Amino acid sequence: MPIGRLYGFDSEEAIVSVDYRFYDESPLHWWGELVPKEYRRLSDGDGYIIELEDGCRGRCSLRKRVNRAVSSTPPLYYYYFRGTGRFESPGQPEPTGGIIT
Repeated sequence: MPIGRLYGFDSEEAIVSVDYRFYDESPLHWWGELVPKEYRRLSDGDGYIIELEDGCRGRCSLRKRVNRAVSSTPPLYYYYFRGTGRFESPGQPEPTGGIIT
């Protein structure tokens, strides 16, 4: 599985490294599954930013998969991630929403 990073919605500091797998990579609607590389409390439904192995980033929300964990102490749970919108390439400016600046 590729290795990426998970960031808080309003933070530039990585929360945790993750293994991830896409199940659908449509340009505007994508989802998959991830598992943190180390134990961190992650809240269901909260907004996060996932950074892929190639450095692209996208906004997503998480949902813990019930009854699915990696054998470890404490357990590392699998999470579904779901996002909409395009991934931003490294160094690409934030979209302005059609406003010319």
